Amino acid sequence: MPTRRGLIAGASGLAALGFPALGRADTLAVIKKRGTLIAATEDDYQPFEFYKDNMLTGYDMELLALLEPKLPFKVVDNVVPWTGILPGVSTGKYDMAITAILVTKARLEVLDFLSPVAQSVNYYLKRANDHKINSIKDLSGLTLGVEAGSAMLTQLPQLAAMLAKTGGKLGTIQQYQGYPEAYQDLALGRIDYVVNTQLSLYSIQAARPGVFAVGQPVSAPSYVAWATQKGNTALVSMFNKLLLDLRANGSMYKLQKKWFNTSFESMPKHPIAL
Repeated sequence: MPTRRGLIAGASGLAALGFPALGRADTLAVIKKRGTLIAATEDDYQPFEFYKDNMLTGYDMELLALLEPKLPFKVVDNVVPWTGILPGVSTGKYDMAITAILVTKARLEVLDFLSPVAQSVNYYLKRANDHKINSIKDLSGLTLGVEAGSAMLTQLPQLAAMLAKTGGKLGTIQQYQGYPEAYQDLALGRIDYVVNTQLSLYSIQAARPGVFAVGQPVSAPSYVAWATQKGNTALVSMFNKLLLDLRANGSMYKLQKKWFNTSFESMPKHPIAL
């Protein structure tokens, strides 16, 4: 994008997050002329996006389907491992990340986020038959699993503070390239618990009843949004208008109730990090 407020700070912020150097991404005008928006998404992050009957589905995919008739271009989805999505957007390889991204202060410095599409709180997930874990204080010293490069990883100090109040501390942190591997290791007893958004964990618990159990919240509330490279104001404005229209007519909240069994009607219009 031609406009990057605080270019030096932004570049150093990208480096701090492990992102490659900035590249020039396509503007809304270029995307319209090309006729396609190149998007990056995931394929195994329930209930936001995942494969079912060989079709990519989930909350984000159905939300996108509501937007597509009003878009002046076609959206081309690219299934990308989580660790490649934000760097790909930051360098302009992809025009947008259409996946569940928690908005954080660090990410707001290097990416532009659209209007939030969901609200979330991090919880812990344990094995259903693990009776040694009954509350947060029982997590002290235990091995936890979390996705590498995720907001859940950067928010673990909140859990550390909760444990400190009970005289405990964080144990070994095992990072994974994707949450499916973390859930597998949890089921096999290789780790003691996993930290992820409650929206995803309730979906996993429902899919594998008797195997996993969702515990207590381990973070403050945060917001989920899609992202573009920093400075693509026109693209962000166009999508924001469409997303807010879906709130106004209730379509977004119907999808939230379908996928999350709740709705978030008090979300801010603009992305914020709490």
